[in-house]
Amino acid sequence: MEKEMQFIIDTAKEKMRLALNHLDKEMVNIRAGKANPIMLSGIKVDYYGTPTPLSQVANVNSPDGKTLTVQPWEKGMLSEIEKTILVANLGFNPMNNGESIIINIPILTEERRRELAKIAKVEVENAKISIRSARKDANNEIKNSDVSEDIQKNFEIDVQNITDHHIRKADEIFALKEKEILTV
Repeated sequence: MEKEMQFIIDTAKEKMRLALNHLDKEMVNIRAGKANPIMLSGIKVDYYGTPTPLSQVANVNSPDGKTLTVQPWEKGMLSEIEKTILVANLGFNPMNNGESIIINIPILTEERRRELAKIAKVEVENAKISIRSARKDANNEIKNSDVSEDIQKNFEIDVQNITDHHIRKADEIFALKEKEILTV
């Protein structure tokens, strides 16, 4: 019985950890004003009829905090990459100089910063929902097990402590991202 309970708790921990990992990935996609090659990570370019991630057909760099450069490995891909970045509707205006694509990252307005902070908050709330869902699943499995009520209560307390820990982590991630977004 002890192993079964430990398995339930380990499963809940893993689900909560995955929720935080997903939150980290979503937070990276929310730009905070500084140029970062990850800003273009979601872009897929038509490479000989196959949608291919930009990073697999070009080198994406950030020479400074306000500029991104995209250096394709094949010169013939320049116009396709430029068109794809425009169509992606990221608010960027790519410039093709014949050798590479240069993207000047616009400075965020105060209104846009607040909007991005709200988007980050929504992502944190989604992560918290996933964490609480993992708690609910674990508690249901504990209640359906063949152990005494006292042992069930002890394991439910353990699950709650794990949940509280992961919720705090999500709040810490949000606090850091909000500070990053709102700092000019």
